[in-house]
Amino acid sequence: MQDKTSDVFSALAHPTRRQILQDLKEGELAAGDIASRFAASGPTVSRHLAVLKNAGLVTERRDANRILYSLVGDRLALSVGDFLSTVCPEQIVLREVRKVRGDRDDRGELGTDAPAVGSTG
Repeated sequence: MQDKTSDVFSALAHPTRRQILQDLKEGELAAGDIASRFAASGPTVSRHLAVLKNAGLVTERRDANRILYSLVGDRLALSVGDFLSTVCPEQIVLREVRKVRGDRDDRGELGTDAPAVGSTG
């Protein structure tokens, strides 16, 4: 049996599903409106929506004859964050240090003293 984090990563594996999530960040959309954004058939988009729903990333509600989809709160961020915390526990420490120190890099973003991946210095 797959766990919910695996369901999330499986859902994210397809570019159409990632695009649906991006489209829903602006708010609730009807299934037909979502489907109209893709060259894929309606049933194909419906299957993608079912995968996202099964992973707990979107919810649906009925409004008369329409099905409306919306994002589920912080589900994606929490799932990915939990995974990253498991495989990269030092990232938790770095984030906390950055919060406390208020470190900013040249772009005004929070940074670290650690070298970037692939850097030699």
